[in-house]
Formats: sequence, structure tokens, C-alpha cells
Amino acid sequence: MEQFYSIIFFLLASYSVIANDSIQTLGTWMSSNRKTSWYYLAFFASLGLIIAVSYSWYAYDGDISYQRLSKIPYQEIKWYHGIAPLVLIILTRLSIPVSTSFLILATFTSMDVFKEMLVKTMIGYGVAAVTAYIFWIAISKVLDEKKSPRNTNRQFWVRLQWLSTGFLWWSWLTHDVANISVYLPRQVSFQMFILILVFFTATIFIIFKEGGGSIQKIVLNKTNTKYVRSATIIDFVYALILLVFKEWNSVPMSTTWVFIGLLSGREMAITTLSQHRKMKNLFPILRKDFAKLIIGMTVSVVIALLVNLIAV
Repeated sequence: MEQFYSIIFFLLASYSVIANDSIQTLGTWMSSNRKTSWYYLAFFASLGLIIAVSYSWYAYDGDISYQRLSKIPYQEIKWYHGIAPLVLIILTRLSIPVSTSFLILATFTSMDVFKEMLVKTMIGYGVAAVTAYIFWIAISKVLDEKKSPRNTNRQFWVRLQWLSTGFLWWSWLTHDVANISVYLPRQVSFQMFILILVFFTATIFIIFKEGGGSIQKIVLNKTNTKYVRSATIIDFVYALILLVFKEWNSVPMSTTWVFIGLLSGREMAITTLSQHRKMKNLFPILRKDFAKLIIGMTVSVVIALLVNLIAV
């Protein structure tokens, strides 16, 4: 029965985590490449996922999580561990950007590790917001999306965006695959590894066929994210931030909070520089996104407490 729960909940977590969190990394790229057939985009994303997960499995002796679960040992999977991925699917359909790290991993972690995750996430949110604000203020004089780039420049930016998206996709996978593989033994067999890649790939194609799903709205309602140059810069800055926190320590963190912090800081910079936009008009957007994060965090804590109560 334990093996049955492990496999079923892994499949649920795979779909729910990728559907909720992959938009952070692929959302701006999807929105700025809407004229490209979805299956080409899905193939590119799937290829990147296969390479990233394969490297972790090979380099870390069968561990596909890049050792992000070193402080969260494998434990026997019970029926109540399936509550989190089921709730995550519902929240994703409601376009609530819940932190999958907290929602999934909170049911497996000790309180000390949970506090470490929370502190690292809050720092990540602040760093992302401040970095984005300063960065966009600095480049505002040389980047104006209202003026379309010449054809030659656009081709350069398109190629650069695909590279930055690949870099970001890898950076994200090194963090968030842990939220899925927590249901599996820390070392998986070759046969299981192949099945994992097949299911991951199928999930990617489903998500792309749906156009990213309802949670893609969070990306689309931000200024200029559909433009190739802005999308490229967003992806590159986000990837660098995730890389820094990956090298900091192995404690998992919420990439969702970092992503929302990045978009929030950028929106504040654009509003600061604009002669037509006022800060008071920006606050409702930021408040709405932050409120969704708080709702997601609250749900995560409640579910973790519920699971711990049932497990006693």
C-alpha cells in the first residue's frame, strides 16, 4: 500500500507542481511567443526538463532533486500525504499562485526546517523585489518596448530569450523538482527514472496545450511581459536570483514568492518612471498578488497542521 500511495501521490504532485510553478519560468516566454505553435514550445521545455533531471539523477547517485531534500529524509507515505497535491490542483485552477514548496514539503518537514524555509523565502522575496526595482530603473533609458526593435535586432532578442528561458528553466528545476520527488525514495532505479521522464514530458505537453492554464493570467496582466526584450530580461534576472539561492544552501525555498517579488519590484520601477501611471493605481495589483500568496501560505500551514494531527 505504501508503494501505491507513493506512486499515485507522486503523479498528482508532478502535475500540480508543474502546472502551478512552471508558469513562473515559462510564462513570459510563452506570452511573448504566442505566434509559435504550442507543441514546438512544449518540445523545447520537455527537452530542457529531461536534460536537467537526467543530470541530477546521474550526478547525485539516483537523486533527481539536486539534493534539496538532504534535510527531509524519506518517510513512509500515508493516505493523508495526498491532501496537499489535491488542494494544489484546486488552487491552481483558481489561479492562486500558492507556494508548492510550503504546501507539499510542509507535510514532511520538521518545524525547524520549516522555519529555515520561511526565512530563506522571505529573504528571496525581498531580494527579488529590490533587484528588479533597481535593475529596471537602470535600464529604463535604453529599453522602450513601445518602440519595436528592427527585424535584425528582434531576431537577436528572440535567440537570447530562448537561451535565458533555458537557463531559467534549469535553475527552477534544481529547486522545485524536490517538491515532487519528496514522495519517492531519495535514490530511484533506472526503470523508475525513465517512467518519471515520460510522465513529466506528458505533463508539459498538456500544460502547453492549455496555454499555461488560468494561472498564466498573473503573467499576462503585468506590463510588457508579452514583449520579447522584457521577457528575456525577466527570465535572466530571475534565473540569476534562483542560482544564488541554490548555491547558498540546500534548504528548499518558495520560487513562487521570488517570482512574484520580481514582478512586483519591476512594476514599481515602471510606475516610478512613468508620467502617466500613479503608485495608487499599482497598489491594487500588488495587493491582489500578495493576498494570493498569503492565502496560499495559510492553506499550506493549515494542511501541514492537519496532516501532523492525523499522523499522531
